Amino acid sequence: MRSRYSAYVLGLEDYLLRTWHSDTRPPVLKLDAEPRPQWLGLEIKRSAETGADSAIVEFVARYKVGGRAHRLHETSRFVREDGRWYYVSGEFPASANY
Repeated sequence: MRSRYSAYVLGLEDYLLRTWHSDTRPPVLKLDAEPRPQWLGLEIKRSAETGADSAIVEFVARYKVGGRAHRLHETSRFVREDGRWYYVSGEFPASANY
């Protein structure tokens, strides 16, 4: 999760697509679209293995767009294939009131 956050900060679309599971991967991300977010920090709330080759990570990523602060609160699902972890999908907790 931390490497994917860093890739968003650095605009590394190729890395993000390589670490996204092929079943749910979009064709492009368009990270260079304006306005670009200014990423401010990542807090990992929890992580847990949900099976031999699956896990979840709950996080809050803070960022600004146009001078306005935002928070992205997500619980991400990952699967491991051939020893590598891939992002599958994310859900936004209903209790997140930011």
